[in-house]
Amino acid sequence: MLSGKDNSDFGWDEHRQLVVAKDVAWNSYISSHKETSQFKHRSFAYYDQLTAIYAKDRATEKDAQ
Repeated sequence: MLSGKDNSDFGWDEHRQLVVAKDVAWNSYISSHKETSQFKHRSFAYYDQLTAIYAKDRATEKDAQ
């Protein structure tokens, strides 16, 4: 979700399951990545489960689709 180099102001709230940052950081990021505004207050309810399923999956050259 957060692309680019300077995203150190962002973190992860394990309890609320969402990306956190000060408003100034969010506003700056959203100004150049308009499509990300929906994530400012959106939680990812199934983040842990999806991470357990997909985190280690990687496609190789042979199996990439």
